Amino acid sequence: MGASGSHPAVFAPVGGAGRVEAVVRRLSDAIALGLLADGEQLPSEAELAARLGVSTVTLREALMALRQQGLVETRRGRGGGSFVRTPSEPPELEARLRACTVDELRDLGDHYAAIAGAAARLAALRALPGDIAPLRRTLDAMTRASAAGGPPDGASSDHGAVLRRLDGRFHIEVAAASQSARLTQEEIRLQADIGPLLWLPYDEPGRHDEATAQHRAIAEAIRRADPGLARDLAEQHVLDAIERLIELRLRLG
Repeated sequence: MGASGSHPAVFAPVGGAGRVEAVVRRLSDAIALGLLADGEQLPSEAELAARLGVSTVTLREALMALRQQGLVETRRGRGGGSFVRTPSEPPELEARLRACTVDELRDLGDHYAAIAGAAARLAALRALPGDIAPLRRTLDAMTRASAAGGPPDGASSDHGAVLRRLDGRFHIEVAAASQSARLTQEEIRLQADIGPLLWLPYDEPGRHDEATAQHRAIAEAIRRADPGLARDLAEQHVLDAIERLIELRLRLG
């Protein structure tokens, strides 16, 4: 994804207790979602610690944990530093879905629809022209991926995983356009927790084209500065996805 409007939220101060765990969670979520690209160099330890609002000792502990998880590689010497390593997508999505009850999925949908709707409404009120450009790029990438039947730019051999990642990227970019770091961080957290699961039904033929059309409508409402429509479209998009996820859950038994 490269540098984008989501980066300020990724590197915002973590605050609160358990800061090592908070830093690990913040960076691992951003890596898993592609907000920090494979091979991307993180800021220096001093700069990154300052931006996250933690001590260098805390940051080093967090980077050590990320290295143990295979999410960060540290190189020494000239041209060295800490570099992102993107993980492969977990294969157990259907097992995770079977572990959820229908009531849990509906509750999850209600919570996520509220976050997505609020982010879209604020984006329509606050987005600058530069905030719209990432939405368009992601929509174009979705269209290319769907048309090709494979990942854009050879990014991955797993077509479904690429499309799900693009879905998540779009929603995070909407949140970033809201100019709210807290909403963006919550969107990142939700996408890391449930994004691959939420967009799982769109792996079915024709479903992703429908989702892309909904995304385009949300982006257009934001571009036209129509906060009510942007909110309604975003909420309905999430609730539609949850209904399809429930249908899939029931089919799995």
